Amino acid sequence: MSKPVDDVVSTVRTYIEAHRGAFLDDLAEWLRIPSVSAQPEHAADVARSADWLAAKLRDTGFPTCEIWPTAGAPAVFAEWPSEDPEAPTVLVYGHHDVQPAAREDGWDTDPFEPVIRGNRLHARGAADDKGQVFFHTLGVRAHLAATGRTAPSVHLKLLVEGEEESGSPHFRRLVEERAERLAADAVIVSDTGMWSEDTPTVCTGMRGLAECEIELFGPAQDIHSGSFGGAVPNPATAAARLVAAMHDEHARVAVPGFYEGVTELTDRERELFAELPFDEEQWLRTARSTATHGEAGHTTLERVWARPTAEVNGIGGGYQGPGSKTIIPSSALVKLSFRLVAGQDPDHVEKAVRAWAADQVPAGVRHEITFGPATRPCLTPLDHPALQSVVRAMGRAFEQPIRYTREGGSGPAADLQEVLGAPVLFLGISVPSDGWHAPNEKVELDLLMKGVETAAHLWGDLAENWREPH
Repeated sequence: MSKPVDDVVSTVRTYIEAHRGAFLDDLAEWLRIPSVSAQPEHAADVARSADWLAAKLRDTGFPTCEIWPTAGAPAVFAEWPSEDPEAPTVLVYGHHDVQPAAREDGWDTDPFEPVIRGNRLHARGAADDKGQVFFHTLGVRAHLAATGRTAPSVHLKLLVEGEEESGSPHFRRLVEERAERLAADAVIVSDTGMWSEDTPTVCTGMRGLAECEIELFGPAQDIHSGSFGGAVPNPATAAARLVAAMHDEHARVAVPGFYEGVTELTDRERELFAELPFDEEQWLRTARSTATHGEAGHTTLERVWARPTAEVNGIGGGYQGPGSKTIIPSSALVKLSFRLVAGQDPDHVEKAVRAWAADQVPAGVRHEITFGPATRPCLTPLDHPALQSVVRAMGRAFEQPIRYTREGGSGPAADLQEVLGAPVLFLGISVPSDGWHAPNEKVELDLLMKGVETAAHLWGDLAENWREPH
């Protein structure tokens, strides 16, 4: 007979408290490894970080732990089958590389020498993402202690990559090549956060991303604006007109076909967004801005989480030095990015933007448009049973209602969803004040332990309440 819910919660907390010190000591040891993927001089440290994690996962109990090389930094794969052959398979994703950090950037202490001040652990990677990866090690052990099992309730897999902070350039190929080993019924991404310490939330989706650069060419060289101005096309003017034509008077993207397939917000989703304690004035201060702006008919949160966008990331052309230089420039440049939401196809968006740009460019101006690799959006419906397991597990850990958010940014989670054909769920306990990528990055230790608790409850809930054909 399984333990009553209250007994399980108590057992999990008792186990976590008994092992908290050793857990934090291990995490601090990992944080001391400067696994900065963006800096070639730290390539050996990134490899050392992967080796360290693989060894620690073996100590945790994972019978399979492997280092997966890529053309860049290595990833770590671990697997722990359930004793129940019909149990769902869950893949946890995170990353072990970190952003660059140095004392002179504004850190109060050495960024790779972890320091606990009050109830906060400060170090590069404390929240993004080593702390949130590592809480799964204590979480699965607490799960076993509370259930009396010798293996998890689900077939548990981990994939921890080493290049997320460098744009995951080799991640999709790795997933495609190892798709059979990575096959899962659900993916848990522990590289995200919550609304605040007082408002625990679960993220249900992330936007995708498409980026392009448009070069416009006019005269074969810069020419005199008095001798030729008004008589030949100006590529800088064409760039300005191109940018001005990108939105209509309601701040909607004016590229024909851009909104094709967009999954619209439901009334329930809008209600849930509205329940969050959103302070728009505070948000504007964080954004270093004085007014909101965006697509008419939508709130600020809806705009950044659930609506597609087109932004000018850069524009230039011609003389930009001191004083004047009266020329018609020979070329101009525009850099654009498009955040995509569920239902949008990056390939379709690229074709639509290419056709639109060709229509905007006047005769006599040649243009070249180059797109980078795209990231697809991902979204899990509110009523998905696996998502509800995450919500229940968080609710048991935090002992209060769990609300819903989305992420306005983009990440490699969509590659897992697309290649593996599995829903992506987000389990993160970081809060905005943790300072990802900033000096003095930290993680709140009480929240880190709530992440451990959530993981301890999640595997049993998924096994009990969700069965998908493999």
